[in-house]
Amino acid sequence: MNDVTVIIRNKNEESWIGHSIQAVLEFLDSPEIIVVNNKSTDDSIEIVKSFKHDNLLKQNIRRYGDIKILKIDEYTPGKALNMAIKNASNKYILILSAHAVITKLDNQYLLNKFNDYDCIFGKQIPVLKGKKIKPRYIWSHFLDEEITNMYSSLEERYFLHNAFCFYKKLILEEIPFDEEIQGKEDRIWAKKLIEHKKNYLYTPKIECLHHYTNAGNTWKSK
Repeated sequence: MNDVTVIIRNKNEESWIGHSIQAVLEFLDSPEIIVVNNKSTDDSIEIVKSFKHDNLLKQNIRRYGDIKILKIDEYTPGKALNMAIKNASNKYILILSAHAVITKLDNQYLLNKFNDYDCIFGKQIPVLKGKKIKPRYIWSHFLDEEITNMYSSLEERYFLHNAFCFYKKLILEEIPFDEEIQGKEDRIWAKKLIEHKKNYLYTPKIECLHHYTNAGNTWKSK
């Protein structure tokens, strides 16, 4: 896919954001990358800038990208995402966690699936201190089979996860994220999509490693 804008929300993600961007550049052809920065005080933005393509220099596209950095002062997940979507130039959007590293991606497969779906999210493998951990709690949703409009019996609602999720930009313009809530904006959005009689897909054919951070609240088991 060569028509993708990648959106990464960042607050003090210096440990992993470079790994995340490097994987994006390896798996996607000339992506636009938008980083929405939420008052970071570490070196994460300097790391992001080190990947920024300089038009005056002849650079390897697998090492440098078209990167925009946006600032947000009154942060909510939905507000940050909607801001980035308004600034996105491409047909498809990938929302990616700053501590998620893509390990498997089939671009042609995604393009084919977008004929039937407006949103596609992939398998996430939880990693704690370099070790893959048993996929309990929310991680138990990331199965080895494709599921249309995944419903979570654990949460008792539709399940979608924005750490590694592709969208058609048009559907995000039609159905924006809720800007008032402080979390789970992806699950709320999934319900709205179903209400619009549209469909989304979970597939293990695309995959990422999701690394633990101190801000995470879903890492309940080693």
